[in-house]
Amino acid sequence: MRSLVLFAHPCGESFNAAVHTTVVNTLTQKGWEVDDCDLYAEGFAPVLTEDERRGYHAEPQNIEPVKGYVDRMRAADALIMVFPVWNFGYPAILKGFLDRVCVPGVSFKLQDGKVRPALTNIKHLVACTTYGGTRVRAMMNGDPPRRTVTRSLRYACGWPPTRYLPLYDMNRNSDAVRKTHLDNVRQRLEALS
Repeated sequence: MRSLVLFAHPCGESFNAAVHTTVVNTLTQKGWEVDDCDLYAEGFAPVLTEDERRGYHAEPQNIEPVKGYVDRMRAADALIMVFPVWNFGYPAILKGFLDRVCVPGVSFKLQDGKVRPALTNIKHLVACTTYGGTRVRAMMNGDPPRRTVTRSLRYACGWPPTRYLPLYDMNRNSDAVRKTHLDNVRQRLEALS
């Protein structure tokens, strides 16, 4: 199996970095090929340009500015995202990745005026994330990242098995809670087949 790990946190000492390391190590130990895409380290430019927006529907030219990332998405059997939830949304770099890379012909196809999945090579979709607030606060705000992963991104991938692995209340969690979360991430990834 080949996995694309999308990591979106700028700080190497963060808990998200520890989750990222756990994800990469677990998949590697399972014998999976891991394409580790650290968006910050790679200097991914998240801003959709005027030209990109104007050419958004012009397939296949629309992928040219991000062709390398499109190729990596298309080569993956599993997509694993590791990111914090900031202001009840994705970090800008990850949102920009989705805006720029998940264009018509890549994540979806328009057929007879209807949207159809196009990332059907993805057999497993996993999101490992952290929230500063509680689950209740996230729910009160609609929890956009959870909804996007478990609904629209999952649909774009053709409804593969999806795991959303959040850790809420990061601002008050103990070392024991964080360790338990890392163990849970490890166990859930080890269970992937």
